[in-house]
Amino acid sequence: MRKFLTAMCLALVLAAKGAELKIDFSDFGTGQIPTNFHNVLAGGGRPGEWRIVLAEVAPLLAPLSAQAPVVTRRGVVAQTSTDPTDERFPMLIYDGETFDDFKLTTRFKIVGGTVEQMAGIVFRYLNESNCYVIRASALGRNVRFYKVVNGLRSDPIGPSLDIATGVWYTLSVQCQGNQIMFWLDDKLVMPPLNDNTFTAGKVGFRTKSDAVCYFGDTTVTYTPRVPAVQAVIQSLLGEKSRILDLQVYTLDGQGRPRVVAGKDEKTIGRPGTDAEKGAIADGKIYSGRGKGTISVTLPLRDRNGDPMAAVRVQLKSFLGETDDNALTRATMVVKDIQAQITTREELLK
Repeated sequence: MRKFLTAMCLALVLAAKGAELKIDFSDFGTGQIPTNFHNVLAGGGRPGEWRIVLAEVAPLLAPLSAQAPVVTRRGVVAQTSTDPTDERFPMLIYDGETFDDFKLTTRFKIVGGTVEQMAGIVFRYLNESNCYVIRASALGRNVRFYKVVNGLRSDPIGPSLDIATGVWYTLSVQCQGNQIMFWLDDKLVMPPLNDNTFTAGKVGFRTKSDAVCYFGDTTVTYTPRVPAVQAVIQSLLGEKSRILDLQVYTLDGQGRPRVVAGKDEKTIGRPGTDAEKGAIADGKIYSGRGKGTISVTLPLRDRNGDPMAAVRVQLKSFLGETDDNALTRATMVVKDIQAQITTREELLK
């Protein structure tokens, strides 16, 4: 009971802190998919082709002098596939964080398209069949919001607006509880909406059919979610001084292991290795040694005994310590976690 209360208090402290995420696409090489994103397709046709390209982008702030450049060439993320399938919705989803309350601001430019000229943001995304969408259409000359629930789209709502191709726009979406607000170029698009369908999820970019679109640097200000397992880990680290590091991994939508909790919160979202994947998929155990340290990766099991995550425990080693000794110590740590986190739902909530 004391451990649980400690973990809960820590969760409240961490949740009270605001955070800001800035994604600068110039940090990635041209031709690449940016780190911490994955490609998703809803509907039919071929998957989208998302990659970093160089594009001319006007600065957000007015230049300080007449000699300052009007535009600069910067890295942006582009959807370049021109598959004309009608009900085809390429998406690029950010894996690094799940958001409750947040405000996301990005820039977009619709470059072209014959069947469609459409660009937007997907948010509170659970999967390709369950999410919210705000999108702008140059062909339709409008901005529309709708939700997708179990693959069914609601009736879109929003104003008619003169959206042009070849022009950079700023689009923002804010969620506070069940209230949702949108801005285009800092002007409120429609009155605030209230919807209780989705309370948290991922964010990403979305296009339709053969629309070729660019998305620029993106900022998300948000209240960090603290998974229950993060609070449990911090509590254990405070009690067991011989634990040097502790990380928990789950598989993302592409079957790749990623950190969902750890001693250093900056590591959350980072990819794992084959060891973590093997622990989750097959229940395997791995170990390795460093100078004065030993690391053990082993499965974290749910109440039915099935692996639901992987835990990597790095410990201070002692003279004469065997692999069996280290495994016993690491297993005790994992059992402490399993005593408080018994399902995958509890792990990620």
